[in-house]
Amino acid sequence: MSETAEVRADTQFEFITFSAGGQNYCLEITQIREIRRWTPVTALPHTPADVLGVMNLRGAVIPIFDLAARFGLGATPANERNVVIVAAMDGTTIGLLVESVSEILSVEKSAIQETPDIKSEATRHSILGMISVDDTMVRVVNLEAVLDAGKGVSL
Repeated sequence: MSETAEVRADTQFEFITFSAGGQNYCLEITQIREIRRWTPVTALPHTPADVLGVMNLRGAVIPIFDLAARFGLGATPANERNVVIVAAMDGTTIGLLVESVSEILSVEKSAIQETPDIKSEATRHSILGMISVDDTMVRVVNLEAVLDAGKGVSL
């Protein structure tokens, strides 16, 4: 690999963009394992409202989170047009119910702006940064915050 290609790889990030709660978000492409159509899940008793239940993914049982509900944007009405983003981090795999997946976004590290300080610890923990795309802002989701939610940590 040339030196220029190595520098580009260090400063270039790829994200999958999606919509949840009518808002635009993204995750680093390296965190996403697959994107699946919505199918009903198995509910579990005493789970938080943003945990829809579990799904069998090729023999592994994974929790499914409603990302819009997790972020306080109301529940996503589950229907066949929605998708589940299967994401993994540190050996833990989860599913995120979202309204739709949009595109792959390649950006330079310098294009990722800091999350504004709005005096909300939950926002700072959940959103790693902001990317301006055309006339919209895309929020970079902190998958670790979503995983923490699955372990009973409240944002």
